[in-house]
Amino acid sequence: MTIIFDQERLLFKPTIPDSNAIQIIFCFPNSYSVGITSLGYQTVWATFASRNDVNVSRLFTDIKEPLPKKSELLGFSFSWELDYVNVFDILDILGIPLQTNERNENHPLIFGGGPTLTANPEPFADFFDVILLGDGEKLIHDFLEAYKIVRNESRAVKLSYLATIPGIYIPSLYEITYYDYDGEIKSIKAIETNTPSSIEKQIYRGNSFSTSTVVTKNAVWENIYMLEVVRSCPEMCRFCLVSYLNLPFRIADLDTSLIPNIEKGLKVTNRIGLLGPSITQHPEFDSLLNYLNQPKYDDIRVSIASVRANTVTERLANLLTNRNTKSITIAVESGSAKIRKNINKKLDNDEIINAAINAKIGGLKNIKLYGMVGIPGEDEEDIEQTILMLDAIHKAAQGLKITFGCSTFIPKSHTPFQWLGVNKLSKKRLKYLEKVLGKKRIEFRPESYNWSIIQALISRGDRRLSKLFKLTRYYGNSLGSYKRAFKELKGEIPSLEYYVHSIWKTDQILPWSHLKGPLPHTTLVKHFNETKF
Repeated sequence: MTIIFDQERLLFKPTIPDSNAIQIIFCFPNSYSVGITSLGYQTVWATFASRNDVNVSRLFTDIKEPLPKKSELLGFSFSWELDYVNVFDILDILGIPLQTNERNENHPLIFGGGPTLTANPEPFADFFDVILLGDGEKLIHDFLEAYKIVRNESRAVKLSYLATIPGIYIPSLYEITYYDYDGEIKSIKAIETNTPSSIEKQIYRGNSFSTSTVVTKNAVWENIYMLEVVRSCPEMCRFCLVSYLNLPFRIADLDTSLIPNIEKGLKVTNRIGLLGPSITQHPEFDSLLNYLNQPKYDDIRVSIASVRANTVTERLANLLTNRNTKSITIAVESGSAKIRKNINKKLDNDEIINAAINAKIGGLKNIKLYGMVGIPGEDEEDIEQTILMLDAIHKAAQGLKITFGCSTFIPKSHTPFQWLGVNKLSKKRLKYLEKVLGKKRIEFRPESYNWSIIQALISRGDRRLSKLFKLTRYYGNSLGSYKRAFKELKGEIPSLEYYVHSIWKTDQILPWSHLKGPLPHTTLVKHFNETKF
């Protein structure tokens, strides 16, 4: 298996670890091809490997580097909710108890970070000793420096000290009480006097973001060099975790970051991926296009993430066409102006139609549109408006392939819609769209409604779910398995209905109320109250 690691092309130079370096195993709980495609995983691994006081080994579900006989820290980059099953499997293989309260001085500290844990770590709180909340640029170094201070202390002393560092969350040092086994949270309290009552997500405010540290043909996106153009999104759609949790909107500097990093990446590959939730809103995006449009780059391939409809120009489409890209992606959410206004989506149908026309004129072959059903305030007429919008696009840009991907609205923590539940009519509406669009020349790609239910469960879950996860690990990753586990645990934890479909009060304590995002509770309530349901 080492041949796969040998095929990597590194864009940094790992250091030689000191003899007394901290032994770290850094895991991605999925296959190598998936994990090495994660820009977050790549970045943190390179941070470890660039320090001479760290000796890091990588571990995936299918391959691993040589592991130390005794590691001090075992970390997980946690990007996809259902990967918790693989976290359990890895801990088992390494002989480490699943729950923090079962570990002793002979076990490494288990830490984790990434989108899933930063959004809401509580469903997994019983399984991680340390959770890193926020951007890793500074937080990783702070974590390591703090650990070095207490490296030779007992497990309890290590955790108590780490809890005092901004952005480092030690779940075992917080006591959660409930009004009843199936009721709301009554209180969340730190159990030690030096432990802060709340933990604030750490925000990196620099102007140079993550870039690929390794390029390989064995990644899901083969031989791609990725660079982050923007972080967060200025639009602030009220359901959007990527926008709200990652505020403020930040941009990578064109001259000191983007251009030098592109040149660095092109030394090892001819495929560039520009990442970010709204990259065409970078104020110097046109200048970036001019740079990429130089004749010397005629043989490269440029892929871009989702863009705003009103930024899709003929020039952008033409550049992408000339750089071996065939499609462009736009998040439209709904064809209903009422719904888009409700969610603060500043977009109208004419802009979407013009984007499709410009894409076709510019030479692109496909436009991918992303929407949702079950959006708060939605009714049957809004679904019809989405169908009419897709019809209008099809007529206006004949010959352009239209793909409509559609998911179910899922409430996310730290957003104004965190208090809402999943609309039970969503499944019916997905099936209706599939039936109607199947008769038209529009490719429909619905996301599984059942998977959305599981996502919502994890998104709004609390620590009581740890019992459930330990059961579903053996039952399988299907909604039926979760329902079976809920049935078995009836009388011990709240129902699936409580977590997934219930509308919660804006003044109740949420599982993540002690974990502070960029915006205060009062602002989220204000945005919530501006919505017409």
